[in-house]
Amino acid sequence: MNFLCDVHIPFQLVRYLSDRNHSVIHVNHLPGKWFTPDNEIALYADRNNCVLITKDSDFRKSFILNKTPKKLIRFILGNVSNKELITIFSKHETAILENLQKNCCYMEISANDLLVIYTE
Repeated sequence: MNFLCDVHIPFQLVRYLSDRNHSVIHVNHLPGKWFTPDNEIALYADRNNCVLITKDSDFRKSFILNKTPKKLIRFILGNVSNKELITIFSKHETAILENLQKNCCYMEISANDLLVIYTE
């Protein structure tokens, strides 16, 4: 699976995914780094068949209105440690990967739940 982690996603999650043999890039490794506009991030994700992982609600709006990025995971968490974020992700990892087999998918992860908003 290919993942693109948005600017506020910790590098520890990048390493976690990479250690599980996923292809992963952080927005800070794109040419525009943290200045890359959201629409360019979504375009990069779609062109490179990446799942965008973010905390940014703007991507939710973009997905609902335009189905871009095509595959989106949004964390809806308050301030949690990087370790806790990874623990929460790993708790739902099997279900996340199953849903990402769809052509189009949007999921939200909270402290206790994985909510699949849309799959196609």
